[in-house]
Amino acid sequence: MTARLGLGTAALGRPEYLNLHRDLDRELGEARYDRGHLERHAHEVLDAAWAAGVRHVDTARSYGAGEEFVGSWLAAAPRPGVTVGSKWGYTYVADFVPGASEHETKDHTVATFERQWAETLAALGRTPDLYLVHSLTSDSPALGDPAVLDALSGLAESGVRVGLSTSGPDQAEVLRRALALPESPFSTVQSTWNLLEPSAGPALAEAHAAGWSVVVKEAMANGRLAERDADALAAALAQPWADVVLSGASSVSQLRANLAALDVTDPPELTPEDPAAYWAHRRTLPWG
Repeated sequence: MTARLGLGTAALGRPEYLNLHRDLDRELGEARYDRGHLERHAHEVLDAAWAAGVRHVDTARSYGAGEEFVGSWLAAAPRPGVTVGSKWGYTYVADFVPGASEHETKDHTVATFERQWAETLAALGRTPDLYLVHSLTSDSPALGDPAVLDALSGLAESGVRVGLSTSGPDQAEVLRRALALPESPFSTVQSTWNLLEPSAGPALAEAHAAGWSVVVKEAMANGRLAERDADALAAALAQPWADVVLSGASSVSQLRANLAALDVTDPPELTPEDPAAYWAHRRTLPWG
């Protein structure tokens, strides 16, 4: 069961992140802006996750030094059976500067894919098992760009499982467009699903039925459900179409609290919010 719980590194690879109740800020303070301190902290959380049986690690080019931290962790000791996923399409531009006005930029062109694929290989020191278009939304040109789709098809043919992550109130629409593509290179998806925003659930079930692997992110709604973290993660784990549910833990103690989800037998239900309202609220969360 533990293998169905993965660890995301969005909150571990950069000193500031769009999330509430991040333990890393309290544990490291200003030291979090030092890459060495942040890397050691990330390794402590990764080690604890590994020791607990977690075997899926998720990162991205835009997660600050997240890929580099995962790469140095992989190089430190054998990790048999680990699945590593990463994402391309966003570039981290805050450069560890406190209070940066801009944290990441988005570009889903083939030139960005080619540049970031090489960067990912160098940072991880190995080929990722999963490689996803990061936050593919309805305004992204990627699903209609032959150059991007051809490049992704070539990557899929090499043995990498190619996919997309989704964000926003139109997640289901974007996923169904990807599912309907002829000769689609995609076979995995990572989407937001939580007790406040479950609207992508039916489309994720369709992807699972089509043989795609399904990864759930933001099960705790960027910290809004932090006081009920085990229940929130358990609710996601209870979905029959969810292959992996990511913990976004930023400390060992937070990871242990998340692992308690594996013992929850009757996860709660909450009244979902309107998807547009949920995502509008998410855009107001501070980078801290």
